[in-house]
Amino acid sequence: MVSETSSKSERKGLRRVVAASMAGTVVEWYEFFLYATAATLVFNKIFFPDNGNDLDNIIKAFLTYAVGFIARPIGGIVFGHFGDKYGRKHLLQVAIVLVGATTFLMGCLPTFDAIGYAAPILLIVLRFLQGFAVGGEWGGAVLLVAEHAPNKERGFWASWPQAAVPVGNLLATIVLLVLSSTLSNEAFLAWGWRVGFWLSVVIVIVGYYIRTRVSDAPIFKEAKAELEQNAAAGYGVAEVFKRYPRGVFTAMGLRFGENIMYYMVVTFSITYMATQLKMDTSTILGLMLVAHVIHAILVPVVGRFTDSRGRRPVYGAGVILMAVWGVVAFPMFNTANDAIILATIVLGLAVHALMYAGQPAIMAEMFPTRMRYSGVSLGYQVTSIVAGSMAPIIATWLLKVYGSWVPVAGYIVFAALVTLVAVFFMRETKGADLGAIDEADRLAAGGQASANPQVKLKK
Repeated sequence: MVSETSSKSERKGLRRVVAASMAGTVVEWYEFFLYATAATLVFNKIFFPDNGNDLDNIIKAFLTYAVGFIARPIGGIVFGHFGDKYGRKHLLQVAIVLVGATTFLMGCLPTFDAIGYAAPILLIVLRFLQGFAVGGEWGGAVLLVAEHAPNKERGFWASWPQAAVPVGNLLATIVLLVLSSTLSNEAFLAWGWRVGFWLSVVIVIVGYYIRTRVSDAPIFKEAKAELEQNAAAGYGVAEVFKRYPRGVFTAMGLRFGENIMYYMVVTFSITYMATQLKMDTSTILGLMLVAHVIHAILVPVVGRFTDSRGRRPVYGAGVILMAVWGVVAFPMFNTANDAIILATIVLGLAVHALMYAGQPAIMAEMFPTRMRYSGVSLGYQVTSIVAGSMAPIIATWLLKVYGSWVPVAGYIVFAALVTLVAVFFMRETKGADLGAIDEADRLAAGGQASANPQVKLKK
């Protein structure tokens, strides 16, 4: 009876941790996707001078969007360093407040007509700060769950913060859809888009409160105590590169194709539908709304699958199907049939889920606790500079120069091939014991074996 009661209590605590991680991640990605969508539909029209070419201004807007990705690795390094030293929870509270404040201020910015080039400059500054906060968010959110989760179910539980990303995107889509549908185009461009940014304050308050209700995992507390007793034990970016370069570079390779795939589906597809198919904003957002709902459902389903079938085969399937999607997606878009277009987007996000759902468990199982925040943040965020940030820009440029979707499809296939190489070098870590990983790291560093009898090395 005691063990059953303890098990129920542990499950309840784990669900609370999942809720805390998801709450913040929903906030962060609500705001990040709000910016991505606004860059295509609004910012290109109000923050830059009109030169008569829609694609040129969209490229400029995407460049400001890319600034957030450049800031993310910096945020990942800073938050990872202090998160490994002081804990995941406290850094996550800082991240959610920072991203909320910058997003609210974006909604207050004057336009190009009002202050000229100062408008895009201020937008870039706020975008950098927003990206900095989001860069620190992901690693802490997924590790808070991964370090609490049972070994055999880590893929499932750690996938829930990933599901919060499409949920945040869904909320942003709903807000923009309601505003664009109920307001005239003039009113939406004049002030309506700002409401979505201002509403972030409400979500931030809720998310911050939920995060005060959880604590760091016991395995982190043990690692923190050991670091305090042994000043020679390192942590942070330099240490993780020194001790686990394979893990860092493998994580970057895994992230490359997945990150490009996501922004091709949720960002560039909006550009393609708006400029090439001439679809109206409400229809585009309606299709994206349905797709985000399905994506959010699929992510934990795939996470469970990685626990039963393994991390590598599921990820590998996603990479191969990504290349296939790149070839078939644009002919499907070009049918201009709403049902077929929706199927194309959903298929793209389903393929993305095969790669995305297992990432938290995969990356958490690559590094010991004392440097795990730094390791996963580095592997996850640095890649975004050349992957997700550039994907919409490269794809839009290819479309503009060649006037065809074929080079864009080739770009997607290339990204899939890069990640396929990383999958080949990736180690299968299904069911890995984080305590055993810490023990192996301790012995490899020349330390003494743990006095904890619960820790056993796995071969």
